[in-house]
Amino acid sequence: MTTYERRQSLVDLLRRQPGARIPEIARALQISEGTVRNDLNALEAEGRLNRFHGGAVLVEQTSFNNTSFTERHREHAVEKEAIARCAAQLVQDGDSILLDASSTIYYFALALESKQRLRVVTNGIDVARLLAKNPSNTVILIGGILSQDGSSLTGLFSEQAIRDLHVQKAFVSCSGFSVVRGMTEVHLEEAQLKRKAIESAQQVFGLVDSSKLGKEDLTPFARPDQLCCLYTDAGITPEWKQAFEQAGLAITICGALAQIF
Repeated sequence: MTTYERRQSLVDLLRRQPGARIPEIARALQISEGTVRNDLNALEAEGRLNRFHGGAVLVEQTSFNNTSFTERHREHAVEKEAIARCAAQLVQDGDSILLDASSTIYYFALALESKQRLRVVTNGIDVARLLAKNPSNTVILIGGILSQDGSSLTGLFSEQAIRDLHVQKAFVSCSGFSVVRGMTEVHLEEAQLKRKAIESAQQVFGLVDSSKLGKEDLTPFARPDQLCCLYTDAGITPEWKQAFEQAGLAITICGALAQIF
């Protein structure tokens, strides 16, 4: 088998099994894990897939070939993946969870692959497709108006559906965060839907990479006091740690060793 044929077989495998791990790929293709890593790195450099800890997912599966979502998925990928793995420890088998349609939450969904019997509510098409591949999960995709990039559903129908639901834990991200305004969003429809999601959840967790700290976008949807904890990455500055402490907001810094403040 040539290098091209091997890598094409790897792509075909990832198309059938999104988020497959390196040991699984090695066994399926009967090659070493080192060769798998080299091939994954080469395919990522070509823009055909995105790496995460221990595996990969095809770009076409995360974005429907949409440039906007693909770019967001690639931005700060290492930080998002670290946050996702750390926050995934909050989820237990059988939990009911609500997830938004952000690229950070897609990484979070990947980190939930070992969980069983989850009851998932989401407006994210990619998130829904990913978690529905586990037959033990029940995935509710909230209906509404399809976003321009084809990654989410929003609008009155979505808000009404969430209003009638009650979930244990909501996991949401944002485009900007400040201690005063909390989590903010560029799109009004997304922000409004997330407000309703927060109202329906017993606990709310924010997953925000450090590049978003200090940014304020158009409209807020979650006050700091509505969050049980904010999960961020090791790029957070000492000034931001102090600001969170003064505001009384619990944070978990995710990296090789998670730190709780």
